[in-house]
Amino acid sequence: MSPGILGKKIGMTQVFRPDGQAVPVTLLKTGPCTVVQRKTVNSDGYDAVQLGLLEFVKPARLNRPQTGHLKKGGAEGVKFLREFKLGSGANDDMKAGDQVLVGEFKPNDKVDVIGVSKGRGFAGVVRRHHFRGGEGSHGSMFHRAPGSIGASSFPSRVVPGMRMGGHMGDDRVTVRNLEIIEVVAEDNVLVVKGAVPGPNGGYVVVKRAKR
Repeated sequence: MSPGILGKKIGMTQVFRPDGQAVPVTLLKTGPCTVVQRKTVNSDGYDAVQLGLLEFVKPARLNRPQTGHLKKGGAEGVKFLREFKLGSGANDDMKAGDQVLVGEFKPNDKVDVIGVSKGRGFAGVVRRHHFRGGEGSHGSMFHRAPGSIGASSFPSRVVPGMRMGGHMGDDRVTVRNLEIIEVVAEDNVLVVKGAVPGPNGGYVVVKRAKR
């Protein structure tokens, strides 16, 4: 049993349960994946498996070290690679060249989905940190400013972690314990309840929930 699978976000929609309840879901195009490398305690110091998402990739998109690594693992045509750490003595049967398909997941299973959030560029404190801002009336002269960012006499500097305007989004985000609503094995589609970080078409990592 694979510890996870790789895929792409298709988009959001809704499905209806037998009792008529509407459930917001995200469709994920997951797999087919192949095992590119199997790491062991003897050879690498820890147990892990490296998966690659099988998709069309132009050879010019890969450099020579990547091409050699994929050829050694028998996984040519892979661009998106991620490593899954294994517990001691788990998944000893997985080896390079094995296939990982979405059929290994079942409805009602819980998964953690990792993606990269949408980049929003530079944002101020009102949008980035949900500051309330000042009065909007005429003459206020304080509308969307951050206010004081530190004292002048002590410590006479801006302390680390101060919430200020800056680059918003484009961060690695993990959403935990999403319920699998449906598995469409013939189309390699995983239907999970709720929202998943990132834009449509963005890469995601689906792991079996730990908590």
